[in-house]
Amino acid sequence: MAEEFKNLASIEKIEELEKTKWKRAFEQIKKDWPIYVMLIPVIIFFILFRYRPIGGLMVAFKRTESGTIAISDRPFAGFYNFKVIMFGEQARDFWKAFRNTFTLSAYGLFFGFPVPIIIALLFSEIKVEGYRAVTQIITYLPKFISTVVITSILTLMLQQKIGQSPTGIINQFLVLIRVVPDGTPILQKPEYFRTVYILSGIWEGAGYGSIVYFAAIMAISPTNYEAAKIDGASKLDQIRYITFPGMAPTLTIMLILRIGEILNVGYEKVILLNGDSTGAARVADVLSTYVIRLGSIGATSSAGSQGVGYGAAADLFNSLIAMLLVLGANYVSKKVSETSLF
Repeated sequence: MAEEFKNLASIEKIEELEKTKWKRAFEQIKKDWPIYVMLIPVIIFFILFRYRPIGGLMVAFKRTESGTIAISDRPFAGFYNFKVIMFGEQARDFWKAFRNTFTLSAYGLFFGFPVPIIIALLFSEIKVEGYRAVTQIITYLPKFISTVVITSILTLMLQQKIGQSPTGIINQFLVLIRVVPDGTPILQKPEYFRTVYILSGIWEGAGYGSIVYFAAIMAISPTNYEAAKIDGASKLDQIRYITFPGMAPTLTIMLILRIGEILNVGYEKVILLNGDSTGAARVADVLSTYVIRLGSIGATSSAGSQGVGYGAAADLFNSLIAMLLVLGANYVSKKVSETSLF
């Protein structure tokens, strides 16, 4: 009998909570209204620049004809645009751009992902607060410099005119230590483009990316390290058995997010580094620049108006692959550990 009364009381409590959920939600909003007011610009931004443009994806399934403006007025083409870019006349350029995108991102992930972790570990070992603050600011700075300025600095430091001595400081150093032959224009050579792109990306974002890992390290209880020291653990042992396990959830989440961005190579830096040169085009043409080229052809030429549809199809395919990578990485993480995005 007591068990029945207990179950009945639980049911009544659940029903009462269900009836008052909207009232409690309103009271919570009323209590923390400044926080919800600050969310309004974020919501507006996502509606205008993230959700509203989704309707434009219909271009990928439409036949773009010159003179037709509204997407709804264009004839439906099914998967015609996808067939053309993957198996038709655009297949060669599309798969080259896809391969270059994946290669640049994979190298960036392999070589760039550990660097912020190492920087965060080094910061955690600096005990002088003022010195650590200065070094952190110095490493964060490149992230807050525009891409145009970053590429301009790289161009000046790697400047080299064909047939003349190098004027860029990095180019002079590389020639001095005989890494590259004298008179080699690095930015115009395909074999050097990926190295320049990846190393500059690490320099630009490693310091800023270390913030998350540094915060994860600071959240680990100091008593764990004190106990390890008493047991005779060396610094490397403390990092291996205390720091890395404590950072594991953060590392997993960040890795999943990076895998989701593996096909997201921005066009700005590629175009600015490549410039008007066609020498590095073989390895510098990525999906974003490929989509822009197709869209530009469609916007300026009636004969090439279908390029807009091809570009939209390529971009949608890129997004679908990125989504599948995130879902796959999250599924694997959930199976092998207790950490996942969802």
